[in-house]
Amino acid sequence: MDKAGSEKSIIALEGWLQTPAGVYMRAWEQSCLDNLTADIFGFNAVQIGMPEIDALAASRMPYKLLADRKTRTATEQQRSVDLTLDYTELPFASQSVDLIVLPHVLEFSTDPHQVLREVERVLIPEGQVVICGFNPASLWGARHVLRRVGGTSFLPRTEELISMPRMKDWLKLLNMSASQSHFGCYAPACRTEKWLQRYTFMDNAGSRWWPYFGGVYIIQAVKRVKGMRLIGPAWTRKAVAPPVGVPVTNKRREQQDG
Repeated sequence: MDKAGSEKSIIALEGWLQTPAGVYMRAWEQSCLDNLTADIFGFNAVQIGMPEIDALAASRMPYKLLADRKTRTATEQQRSVDLTLDYTELPFASQSVDLIVLPHVLEFSTDPHQVLREVERVLIPEGQVVICGFNPASLWGARHVLRRVGGTSFLPRTEELISMPRMKDWLKLLNMSASQSHFGCYAPACRTEKWLQRYTFMDNAGSRWWPYFGGVYIIQAVKRVKGMRLIGPAWTRKAVAPPVGVPVTNKRREQQDG
């Protein structure tokens, strides 16, 4: 997919997010992201892409930034963008960000590997990244594949969907280890709110009986730095050697007085 095609895909995603299926997905992702980011501590957090959700709403970090490819004015459905950037060239210093959230960025990028390399570069050691993606091993993913053989499209146009195992492999190559993963949105590929409501029971059943087949997933990963470990302050005071030439009796007296 070229750059122009990627822009069209992102525009298609923006429209899809306003459909009943998009609203259904956003509700699940917002809840999951709130639970994850509330327990990640630090100073600087950045959400890249998809202003339609507030991925950092529950984060307690003092500095939070929303970045995207283009400037958008605030509307009822989304927030204003603080910074415009190229996903493959992040304008942040190396090892300067504690948390980055990528909601459906990689599957619409022309170079997802470069995006992840940039994320790894700007994250501090032990910094964290949270990634949202469509799951190809799901009813939504199957419907997406069928569009290539004459079926109707359900998800917005994208070059390919990235499976969770593949995403974990990419992260591992960059020394980022997955710490948590979640699947959600088990309802079939329904376009109307009426039919989505009818299949709400599948969210409870799916998480128990077929947990890896949700329509979307979220991965949380930590940047590891080899040979580095956190060392706490040395609180114990060093024993001070007595002055040279002090008689032994005086040493004992000093110890008793102390």
